[in-house]
Amino acid sequence: MTKKRIAVIGSGCSGLTSIKECLDQGLEPVCFEKDDDIGGLWRYKDSPSEASVYRSCVFNTSKELSGFSDFPVPADFPPFLHNTFFLRYLRLYAKKFDLLRHIRFGTAVSSVRHAPDYDTTGRWTVATRSPSDGVDKLETFDGVMVCTGHHWNPHVPHFRGLDKFGGTVLHSHDYKSGKEMMGKKILIVGFGNSAVDIAVELSHVADKVLLSTRRGAWVIGKKGPFGVPTDILANSRIAFSLPRSILQWLVELMANVTFSHDMYGIKPKHRALEAHPTIHDELPHRILTGSVQVRPNVRHFTEAGVVLEDGLYEDIDFVILATGYDYTYPIIDKGILSTEDNRIELYKYTFPYDLQHSTLCIVGLVQAIGALMPIAEMQARWFSQIMAGKISLPSKDKMKEEVYKKRELIGSQYVQSQRHTLESFWIPLMDDLADEIGTRPDLWRLFKSDPFLAVRCLFGPCVPAQYRLMGPGAWSGAKTTIQDTFSNTMAPLKRRAVPRQESNTHLIAVNGAEGMKYCNTMFARWQIFVMAILSILILKFVVFHRYFFSTTM
Repeated sequence: MTKKRIAVIGSGCSGLTSIKECLDQGLEPVCFEKDDDIGGLWRYKDSPSEASVYRSCVFNTSKELSGFSDFPVPADFPPFLHNTFFLRYLRLYAKKFDLLRHIRFGTAVSSVRHAPDYDTTGRWTVATRSPSDGVDKLETFDGVMVCTGHHWNPHVPHFRGLDKFGGTVLHSHDYKSGKEMMGKKILIVGFGNSAVDIAVELSHVADKVLLSTRRGAWVIGKKGPFGVPTDILANSRIAFSLPRSILQWLVELMANVTFSHDMYGIKPKHRALEAHPTIHDELPHRILTGSVQVRPNVRHFTEAGVVLEDGLYEDIDFVILATGYDYTYPIIDKGILSTEDNRIELYKYTFPYDLQHSTLCIVGLVQAIGALMPIAEMQARWFSQIMAGKISLPSKDKMKEEVYKKRELIGSQYVQSQRHTLESFWIPLMDDLADEIGTRPDLWRLFKSDPFLAVRCLFGPCVPAQYRLMGPGAWSGAKTTIQDTFSNTMAPLKRRAVPRQESNTHLIAVNGAEGMKYCNTMFARWQIFVMAILSILILKFVVFHRYFFSTTM
């Protein structure tokens, strides 16, 4: 029987896992990559005209929660990955599963449209072009996986007078490093992750850095209690089983434990879970030293500066617009996939619900509070099993109903903006997708066979390997990966022998395998008591907060 041919567009993290999952289901993937290498945005490029992360960009999620479910990030990689480490990880992934031979480099896709026999077969005609000949080549595929991402078309809002400003204006999309901004006065518009990253980086070299925000934000540090990554402690099933109101209150308290958002002038009107959080550890210190100065929204620009909403004028040399992106897919006909104010009608963020055949999907188009890579992998697993004929989608009417319910839910739970049209919590979304392919971990069943593993899955971090414990695509290494989460996270930090109190009179050196065993033992204990620890910290904060402000008012 002839294998079904699947066109995979893009060889970033979403494209690579799509190739791998197609191979797992006996399909024939053909990946088109316009560049000469893998990595997508995560492969740094110096030229502002080429989309990539900025030179200093580091993951906001820890490595154990950011890798693919059956290929953990190496233990000797740092807990939070710089873009160069993540690119190394993608290369290891591609080598492990022999993915490169399925990629046609230097080949751009110019259009995707229905094949002449689409009505009966669901096939697609894909037009590609290489720089060498500049001529479109047409090929027919049984399915298409669009993995081009959504951080490539900058959104530039209108500001009065910006066209007359005499300094330099660029979008964060074009920012690479601060080498040209030494000693300059800089205004950064926005308060998301890119805006804060760039502001903090430039504060070390610029004469003045102003961070203009319309709404403010809740800022969460990467480093949590005891120096453990915050998401390792917080991204657990037990935490996300709490009522939303309680979880929201806990997140706000956790944010204020680090620094008072009210005192620092960044407290937003919205609650903590009503907008995407900003992740940063250094921002409070840079605000304290005056290196970053928080300002209100822009009123208008002049030839040499900016007037803010509070009426104050500031001289500036550079304007950096960290104002997000417009989600567009020009290679796909608008009759197939259209966007309006960044709203895209996709069933579970994956399938256009009104297509006659479920043979096209969008991979990685979601704004989750958590890592994208495992979500993209889960979407690829779902689509590849559909194309293999193992499962199917519900009716159009049922998908449409769910899409509109999801739109209403997002509208009621999140701030109304272009940024939050695709917002979702990580664990509920992963569970939702896993239900479609039968890989959601059944904790009751797990309690019967392996109660200690079940406890780790419930109280510990919800690592992607949980979705390889059972069901199609189960992986024998999943249990070990879950058990070693903490030791692998902290392994790069244990490069020297450190004394540990074993008894009242003896110290031993903890290093190497012994150290990792100790880390795992400690983490198993922490899982049971993590909620108690957080409760104590919260109580201490509340007492301090009330006492401090009652004595200073």
